[in-house]
Amino acid sequence: MYKLVLLRHGESLWNQENRFTGWTDVALSSKGIEEAQNAARLLVQKGFSFDVAYTSFLKRAVKTLWLVLEEMDLMWLPVYKTWSLNERHYGGLQGLNKKETEQKYGKSKVLLWRRSFDTLPPTQLGNDLPSSFPTKDHPKDHRYKDLRSQKIPTGESLKNTMERVLPYWEREIVPKIQEGKRILLVAHGNSIRSLVKDLDSLSNEEILKVNIPTGSPLMYTLDQDLKPISRSYLD
Repeated sequence: MYKLVLLRHGESLWNQENRFTGWTDVALSSKGIEEAQNAARLLVQKGFSFDVAYTSFLKRAVKTLWLVLEEMDLMWLPVYKTWSLNERHYGGLQGLNKKETEQKYGKSKVLLWRRSFDTLPPTQLGNDLPSSFPTKDHPKDHRYKDLRSQKIPTGESLKNTMERVLPYWEREIVPKIQEGKRILLVAHGNSIRSLVKDLDSLSNEEILKVNIPTGSPLMYTLDQDLKPISRSYLD
């Protein structure tokens, strides 16, 4: 049997403000810092330790991982960062308040943009992106310097998110699990939902009902074929 822990980052400042965040690099709120530390204490209490950690390029996930490793006295752990585990890119919705967007465009349309498996968000609504934010025409952010411009998204569905998360999972993480490494993966609501959909063999309709809470460790026990034996939130 193998153990895998998935952890969505702690609450960010834009989670707190009820904004679409996506690839915008927003810091943790004070509550988010506390959530990360509490998650670490819970992992220690439950007897967990890890050999390898994975996270995204976005600081709300990176900071959450740092806080967890510090609290668990595992700062020495190998950590792999990748854009493939970034949050879903919300396109023109990024920076917009979710409630205000519903009031302007209608609840059903915003629900379709947020929760449909393969519907892309609009690309021109938001105006709060920082000047360094990467686009196909202006890949300014240095962390994405090795990413071909045609791979930098301007908006993604959950389906698009899965198309980058799952190849990385299969190529980089699965072999480590099969070696017996204990894996901690700290990422985002939709990158984790991508893995949950695949691991639990959920339909396109079933995954729409799945929400990943911030700062709550999700533990999988997997068999030799990496099929779930059990899954549960530790808290």
